[in-house]
Order: sequence, then C-alpha cells, then structure tokens
Amino acid sequence: MTISNIWVFAQAADGGVTTGTLELLTKARSLGGTVSAVVGGDASAVAATLGEYGATRVYATGDLGGALPGAAVASALAAVIDGGDRPDLIMFPQNYEGRDVMARLSVKLDRTVITNNTDVSVDGGSVTVTTPVFGGNTLVATTFSGEGPFLAAFRPKSFAAEAAGGGAAEVVAAPVPDLGSTGGATVTAVHVEESTGPKLDEADVVVSGGRGLGEAEKFSMVDDLAQALKGAAGASRAIVDAGWVPYSMQVGQTGKVVKPNVYIAAGISGATQHMVGMKGSKHIIAINKDAEAPIFGVADLGIVGDVHKVLPKLLEALQGRG
Repeated sequence: MTISNIWVFAQAADGGVTTGTLELLTKARSLGGTVSAVVGGDASAVAATLGEYGATRVYATGDLGGALPGAAVASALAAVIDGGDRPDLIMFPQNYEGRDVMARLSVKLDRTVITNNTDVSVDGGSVTVTTPVFGGNTLVATTFSGEGPFLAAFRPKSFAAEAAGGGAAEVVAAPVPDLGSTGGATVTAVHVEESTGPKLDEADVVVSGGRGLGEAEKFSMVDDLAQALKGAAGASRAIVDAGWVPYSMQVGQTGKVVKPNVYIAAGISGATQHMVGMKGSKHIIAINKDAEAPIFGVADLGIVGDVHKVLPKLLEALQGRG
C-alpha cells in the first residue's frame, strides 16, 4: 500500500481561498499522489485557485442553507467515502471549523485523529505527523496505525504556500445527506471583528507589545509602529488577559502562530507560550529593559532599553525618512 489519495479541507474567505488552505495544498502535493480539496459550499469561484495549488478535484457540498458547517460537511464527506472514493489521508486546518469537521468525521468513520501538528511525512503506506509538546520544546513524531483514512490537523504557517500552476480543479458534487435532528441547529449570524491593514497571521511585519508597556494606553505605540511599517499589531497573552487588547491580537500557543519576515517584540519577556507562536519568524527584534529576558535568546537583534524611549525614537526615525 502507498499513500496516493490525499484530501484537504479547504476554506474560502472574502471571495478567495484562505492562506491556510493554500499551505495545506502545497504540502499535500509534495507527498505525491492525487490531491483533492473539500469545500463546504459552492466551489465554482475557488476551483481555479485550488487547481493552481495542486488540487485536481474539488468535492463541494453546495449551499449549506444555514446548517452548521461541521455537521453538514462531515456527513457529506462520510457519504462520499462510503460511496467508494476513499482517501488515504485528510488534512485539516487547526482552527474551529477544521477541528469541528474532523471530529465529527472521526466519529462517523471510527478513525483516530491527531491534532496540533506542524509537519507530515509519508513512507510507502505509513503517515507520520510531527507535534510540538511542552510549549514547543519537544517534537513528537507519531505514525498512524490501522486503516485509513488518517485524519490530521495542522497549525497555520506550518508550510509555505507555493502555486503549482495547474488548471482549474474539477468540481464534483458532494450532497449533504439528511442530518436529522443535528440539522436543526443553524447559523443565525456571523460577527467579524473590524480591522485595518494586513491580517496578523499573514503580515510580512508584526509588531507585538507586552506587559513592559506598562499600561493599556501605551499600546498605541505598537499600533503606530505597525502602521508605519505597513504591518500588523500583535500582543502577548498577558495584556490580552488584562483586557488591553482583544484576543484576536494574541500571538502564542493559545493565540495565533505568525511567521513574518520581521517580528518586533516590545516589552515582551518571552514566555515559552509566546515564543511558540513567533519563533519561526525570519528576523526577530526584541526590545526589553531586562537584559536577562528569555526573548533575547531567540532574537536576531536585541535592544536592552525602555520601550517608552526606544519606540518613539524608532517612529521618529521612520517618519523622518518620509
């Protein structure tokens, strides 16, 4: 047996395909075999992009009519698999919807899931995933046993997205079966937090602030610097828990994983949970008045100084370049 049929749970956003989907498709095609995408909804608008990144086929449920995506998509996928098209591996994004679909599909197929992974490899018929544990200090390699399909979820930014130049993927209908009482729950409203500039987990430059800022009002320095660098503002868990900024800005193990070209940590000591979410950044700049702060251990450039003095000077220099 060899792994020859891989599915990717694909997600659309703002009329396009999410970056996480493109990352998973890129990795899936590197494993060899046929790659298919699965879409909860109408796939006609995204088939070309999915094909460009390696999918040759797209299973689409069609309009879900307000049904919860997890229940509807899992039921549709189980029906396709029971009908004879059986994937060897299904890759999911490590987010709310991805985990919901994966968990429900796991129950329907009676198959094991492994979540929170950062890598996957294939050796013949074996699939091995890599999972960070203990705050990312240890990597555990786990090989699936038993029969497929194997279900695995991956953290964002685990893989680089790279187009393959393929044509539009073939769209195949995957109708949602009767959901019974499960279908009685529907989505009545979706609220998206307003934001400006690049998304935190997609920005090329990220400026994050921590407790060292002293008070909530001082976070404006982080916002101003991020805007000046055409980047996104992030935060440590400490100031999110303190209510200074919303959870959507949190970088770390329980927040977003970012891998920008430049990451600036201002007033962040560098707890393990935070560094898990940013240590993959290409260039890390740390600003902290404590020369012994752990953040300096991963920084490419460390500035030992008061953020209240360093950030204004940095902003002044950037504005002077006009």
